[in-house]
Amino acid sequence: MTVVEQRLKYCVRRPIINGVGAAAEHDDPSWPRYVRITDIAGPRKLRDDTFMSLPPEQAAEAPFNVGDILAAAVGATFGKTYLHASDIGPAAFAGYLVRISPGADFEPRFVAYWSESHHYWDQVNTSVVQSTIQNFSAAKYAELRLPAPPLETQCIIANYLDRETARLDALVAAKERVLGLLAEKRRAVITRAVTRGLDPRARLRDSGIPWLGEIPAHWEAWKLGHVAFVGNGSTPNRDNPEYWTEGVIPWLNSSVVNQDEVTASDQFVTPTAFRECHLPLVKPGSVLIGITGQGKTRGSAVVLSFEATINQHLAFITPNANLLNAWFLRWALFAAYEFLRSISDDAGGTKGALTCEAVAALYVPLPPLNDQRAIVAHVSSEASKLDALRVATERTIALIKERRAALIAAAVTGRHAPDFARGSA
Repeated sequence: MTVVEQRLKYCVRRPIINGVGAAAEHDDPSWPRYVRITDIAGPRKLRDDTFMSLPPEQAAEAPFNVGDILAAAVGATFGKTYLHASDIGPAAFAGYLVRISPGADFEPRFVAYWSESHHYWDQVNTSVVQSTIQNFSAAKYAELRLPAPPLETQCIIANYLDRETARLDALVAAKERVLGLLAEKRRAVITRAVTRGLDPRARLRDSGIPWLGEIPAHWEAWKLGHVAFVGNGSTPNRDNPEYWTEGVIPWLNSSVVNQDEVTASDQFVTPTAFRECHLPLVKPGSVLIGITGQGKTRGSAVVLSFEATINQHLAFITPNANLLNAWFLRWALFAAYEFLRSISDDAGGTKGALTCEAVAALYVPLPPLNDQRAIVAHVSSEASKLDALRVATERTIALIKERRAALIAAAVTGRHAPDFARGSA
């Protein structure tokens, strides 16, 4: 089937425009909802937890209705779209969004599915303005080429895709629930091992530590600073080429804590920077912990397997090898993550921060070294099994999403001709 294409500007019932550039300052439920990029949860869904509103006279400057499509024009989400399929009453859209109102000859669901297809994204990615922030203006949206089969065919295709994508989306949702269960299982396995040990018959006693609870009676609980050295890093001036050119000392930032072990670095500093900026040289077998930021890095820890230096968003913990195994410490910090977050949420201003003093003051379980090694081996084995299941599940999700994208692209461009007549109702 050969499908004629038209410029999007000829397929709409009113001009393609940006919304109103108003601040989100009101949450009066009796006023029209004010929809911004951050309110869009999916192709046909708005978030429920971000409601803001505009005074009616201001909302009247940029209204949108059922059947309209809102598209992101700025930022990392440029090109992503939302089909307004359910009536929520009067609503307005923000300036970083673009309104596309399909004309009488176009089924809004068909246009929305097209905006999820490779045909659409190839055009967007080719035309986007790359500067300090990505920009895809209303004028650029207007010039996109939209497949334009007869309206009846568009409706049949949209009905077909509604059914097929719903089936695939249900499969993805089920697999994502599996990912959640695997993550919960992994956390439970690790937490139980480092706080209760491996012998289910072991007699327990109250550790006196709120985050730790009961521990085996023959274990101890020590302040981390008594069994390890805790220090932090700094960041050399990036404008000084002597600190970065031909650097030979690995330099790490807080992104490395989102894994179990860091084994390499893609950033380096020079001996001059190391000397003049008083950077710490962290030994292999130390544990790095994120100490700043609102994301998951604050409170997350990772084992360092090579000699490196670190920036100011990280602290390092070098355990006394005669008392504390580095991997056991890494998993103990994993179990203490929520506690570490809680004690740092009100520190360091709006971002929150851990201090080296707070890390050193943390009480951690201290089993005998042989117990620590056995626990590390157990956690490694069980976590590896769960991680393999996670990787396989993620691969399945990716394949389902690829299938969904290919199905949409083939249907809206006419490259795939399913038996629409059989399922057009």
